[in-house]
Amino acid sequence: MSQPTASPWWDKDRHADRRPFLLARNRITAAVRGWFGARDFVEVETPALQVSPGNEAHLHAFATEAVGIAGERAPLYLRTSPEFAAKKLLAAGEARTFEIARVWRNRERGPLHHPEFTLLEWYRAREPYEAVMADCAALLALAAETAQAKAFGFRGRAVDPFAAPERVTLAEAFARWAGIDLLATVAADGDTDREALAGAARATRVRVAADDTWADVFSRVLVEKVEPRLGDGRATVLCEYPVSEAALARPKAADPRVAERFELYACGVELANCFGELTDPAEQRRRFEAEMAEKARVYAERYPVDEDFLAALEHMPQASGGALGLDRLVMLATGASHIEQVLWAPVAEP
Repeated sequence: MSQPTASPWWDKDRHADRRPFLLARNRITAAVRGWFGARDFVEVETPALQVSPGNEAHLHAFATEAVGIAGERAPLYLRTSPEFAAKKLLAAGEARTFEIARVWRNRERGPLHHPEFTLLEWYRAREPYEAVMADCAALLALAAETAQAKAFGFRGRAVDPFAAPERVTLAEAFARWAGIDLLATVAADGDTDREALAGAARATRVRVAADDTWADVFSRVLVEKVEPRLGDGRATVLCEYPVSEAALARPKAADPRVAERFELYACGVELANCFGELTDPAEQRRRFEAEMAEKARVYAERYPVDEDFLAALEHMPQASGGALGLDRLVMLATGASHIEQVLWAPVAEP
């Protein structure tokens, strides 16, 4: 006997249930635009079609192709982020930009994931990444004020969006919640010791497979031991990722084993991924090649490198930037339990 299917998103009753979330989304989006505009940020619009969708091993893109007048064909991808184009604008001379960007990621669907979603991405030229941390805290409060929410909630957890976020380094988090000395497994040049981390993970009862890399073990400890503790009561800024886990971030001057990367969590939900931006094109190329080698090993595919982006890095000033999931922010501010409640027209499932 076949199971009944849920009504489509455009069913009048279902839409009526979703409509308060959607109207709140519009108000929050407008407030975000106003917030950035009041701080001399320029709103930009960059292309959704790119020669490279990004070069991170575990990001999956939607592929298409351009067909010329004479029938010539060239591969293109829907962007997974507006990052490459936004940084080219920094190289062109823009100092502060933001974009409310539609992006696409394949192999992603669930309560917090959708194949097409919206990233709020912004950049500050010649400013430290601590300024982006402050932006994140302000955006949480802005969303709460706009939605008239005194607290954010998700799956039984609550956060005060007006409280200053807790700042925790990856080394502190691994020591506190997994009993692992993370940086003891990272050399001064950024090389990682797989066996040392695997042994420490096993000691804390985290499963390690024979073919796991250092990055695989790191991710499993992060997911199982650390992430469940983040963003409870107040938001968490999880910072100073090992350089091998921060392909687009610059190394921290005081400790080259870690990078100027942080993620923002609230109610256990990852909301933002932010960097002090890497501007060394040779190092960026090396990191992209390493990421694509891992992608080829795991998924038997790789994406091209955007040579225009690497050329632009030669002229890009020091900068910091952030990418925040706007749909997730709306979810937390409105109390929605599923991302499709805050999307005006969800993508149909295959």
